[in-house]
Amino acid sequence: MVTNSTRRRLLKAALASGCCLSLNAVLGCQAVSSSRTSSQQAAIVGCSRTLAGGYAVVVADQQGQPLYQVDLPARGHGVAVQKQGDLAVAFARRPGHFMQLFNYRTGESAPLLSASNDRYFYGHGAFSSDGQWLYTTEGERGTSQGIIGVYRVEANKLTKVKEYTNFGIGPHEVVLVDDNTLAVGVGGVHTQGRTPLNLATMQPALVYLDANNGAILEQAVLPDKKLSIRHLSVTESGDVVCGQQYRGEPEHGAPLVAIHKRGQPLKSLIADDEEWLRFNHYIASISSLDGYLLATSPRGNCYGIWRESDIKLIEIQPLIDASGVGVINNQWLVGSGSGTVLSVSQGGHKSTSKSPVLWDNHWSVLA
Repeated sequence: MVTNSTRRRLLKAALASGCCLSLNAVLGCQAVSSSRTSSQQAAIVGCSRTLAGGYAVVVADQQGQPLYQVDLPARGHGVAVQKQGDLAVAFARRPGHFMQLFNYRTGESAPLLSASNDRYFYGHGAFSSDGQWLYTTEGERGTSQGIIGVYRVEANKLTKVKEYTNFGIGPHEVVLVDDNTLAVGVGGVHTQGRTPLNLATMQPALVYLDANNGAILEQAVLPDKKLSIRHLSVTESGDVVCGQQYRGEPEHGAPLVAIHKRGQPLKSLIADDEEWLRFNHYIASISSLDGYLLATSPRGNCYGIWRESDIKLIEIQPLIDASGVGVINNQWLVGSGSGTVLSVSQGGHKSTSKSPVLWDNHWSVLA
């Protein structure tokens, strides 16, 4: 099992061997490139770290070369992108205190939006299909009571208009399943800062909410309550895949990815205990392509590919600080905190690009 200190040593070695950050990225300036060439098309957006010790959200092309960068006051986590429009929102890592709205086509940013004194952000959000609403995962300070914040998007501004609650504690990622349905990964963990307080009684769940009024439509649970449901992805067939963080015994190879079809139980994907241990109890990003699933693990320094038809693991590949994943041109694009960007086909064939961006756990693919 790879410890956090080992992971940091590997990352430093990777940076020393081949990842050199551009001057713009080191200084954290807002616009990395003021004159794009015709071949530089915005393809991915994600949060990052800089060698200067700061944080930013970066818009990059398919090879991971930065086009725009917007500074963040602290470490970011997930990024929500309008499907109809040109806005995106970067969220602070939990327990977070800010959201950054910006235009991913121009790099222009709006004033930072701060959480109220009795709220904090869990690091993820999702736009409605028409781009007029933003749904965010939030928590009540002191109780970790789960909240979905609903914000109106108007004139490049976010205005909170209502909240959905009473669906569990510790929500992490929210995704739009269809025009009227949200799926929420409810981690079930009550925390003080980042310290868990209720590991013996945690109640994780995958919860579906009516996007219009917050009513609970369905929920699914895993038998092992130490599997905190956190990161979500919607497959091409409309099923929801969830990635877990295991909060139990460190030597136990708990299944970290599960798939859910509405009206049925959650099904854990299949791998040997030793294979699950390779992921070091944590899944970050998940993406489906042509009946296969790819899941990354920055803590395990690897990614895995499963076949959806029989939910069996078919390969594990090493990648230092494996982070975001999405699909572009019928291939997975996989990022890394070491600056590596992989193009991976369904058959496992891959090509590698070197990015000057030290990607964090997630990114979003731009239409």
